Amino acid sequence: MRIDISGRCDSGAPTIVLAAGLGGLGSFWLPQMSALQQRYRVATYDQRGTGSNPDSLPEGYSLRDMAAELAQALSDAGIARFDLLGHALGGLIGLQLALDYPDRLNRLVVVNGWLTLDAHTRRCFRVRQDLLLNVGIEAYVRAQPLFLYPADWLAASQARIEAEESLQCAHFQGMENLLRRLHALMSADFHSRATAIVQPVLAICARDDLLVPWTCSQQLCRALPNASLRQMDWGGHAMSVTDSATFNALLLAWLDAAPVTTARHASRVA
Repeated sequence: MRIDISGRCDSGAPTIVLAAGLGGLGSFWLPQMSALQQRYRVATYDQRGTGSNPDSLPEGYSLRDMAAELAQALSDAGIARFDLLGHALGGLIGLQLALDYPDRLNRLVVVNGWLTLDAHTRRCFRVRQDLLLNVGIEAYVRAQPLFLYPADWLAASQARIEAEESLQCAHFQGMENLLRRLHALMSADFHSRATAIVQPVLAICARDDLLVPWTCSQQLCRALPNASLRQMDWGGHAMSVTDSATFNALLLAWLDAAPVTTARHASRVA
């Protein structure tokens, strides 16, 4: 799996890995790149089966597989230790990395994530799955912005949304791939192992997120030993896109302040 590296290139530069959500594309993080590149070596990637990493995903594909693939790709790129910024599914991949590769992940930022799938979010994903299976790819893609963006932002951004829809239809990851990645996402449950995730974690959420209630981030923070919560009043599920200025300020302030503590060290001092 290909990893793209940008930003600072000096040997002492810390690395931050950016993991997108169900769409899987590294380009999701374009609104954050210039802010992060000034301080970090930034690693972006298209998840397996999407974008520049085309593949057919196997049956039973899991969150653990996603974490292992990313860990291996980072090793191949010479990156041993890193922070991770993950949106929704990308945040869950980060939580899995914290469990499976604790000595490699320094800190984790989970954007509009969850401990276990909320009933409302499950309903939203089932609706999207029904659209994909019973109506088709174009209907799925057309409905997607409704779950991602606030209505007022959508109303003012129709030209952009239409361009994105055309691009997504032309480069769709494939129905089978999407369904297998969606199943892995919906099956994830960190309740029983949350206390083992001892790295510093920041949960960022938007109160107007239609897809994932902000209370899911609150529950996640309560379950983790070393987590903090930041809330945005507006921006929807993809608030890193719709209000990137506010999002970037919250992100950078936490990264500047949070200690880089290894999981091994944290387990000794907890």
